[in-house]
Amino acid sequence: MQYDARTALLVVDVQNDFADPAGSLYVPDGEAVVPVINAQIAKAQAAGGGVFYTRDWHPPHTPHFMPDGGPWPVHCVRDTWGAAFHPALRVSGPVVSKGSEGEDGYSGFSVRDPRSGAGQATGLDALLRARGITTVVVTGLATDYCVRATALDALALGYRVVVLAAAVRAVDLAPGDGARALAQLRAAGAQLQ
Repeated sequence: MQYDARTALLVVDVQNDFADPAGSLYVPDGEAVVPVINAQIAKAQAAGGGVFYTRDWHPPHTPHFMPDGGPWPVHCVRDTWGAAFHPALRVSGPVVSKGSEGEDGYSGFSVRDPRSGAGQATGLDALLRARGITTVVVTGLATDYCVRATALDALALGYRVVVLAAAVRAVDLAPGDGARALAQLRAAGAQLQ
C-alpha cells in the first residue's frame, strides 16, 4: 500500500476484548493483525499520511448487550481492560470512540440508537476532511461487522476505500461471513489488497 498526505490508515477496534484470547468477544486470530497494522502505521506516518483509530467505548449497560436484551455479550466497557487497545498496538493518532451512550457502534463513521434506529455521525468524517483525506485504508476487527460497516460508510461518504486483507479478521458466526463481507465490499467499490 502506498500512502501520501491525502491517504489515511483507519485502525478499527483493535481492543483487548476482540484481539486477546481472554477477551469477552474474541475474534479468532485477532491478535495476528497487530504486527501487520503496526507496519502499516509506520508506512503511513513516514509518507505523511494520517492514522486514525476507532474503539467501542460502551457503558456497563446498553441495549447492545445480551443482559439488556441485545445480541452481544458484554464487551469493551469504557475504562476497563477489555476496552483498552491491544498492548502491542502502536497508538499515535486521533481516537474516535463509538457506542459511548449505549448506541450500536459498528461503523467508525456513525452510531445508531438500538431502540429507535436513529443514526448520527461520529467525529471521524470531520477529522478526515479537516486533513484533506480522500483515500482510507481500512484495517482491524472484525471483518464481518465493524470493518465492513466502516468501509461501507466511507464509500457512501465518497472516499476511495482500500481494505487490507492481511490486516483484518472475521468473527464468522456463520462460516464464510468474513469472505462474504469482503465480497460485498468489493462489489460496493472497495479495493482489496
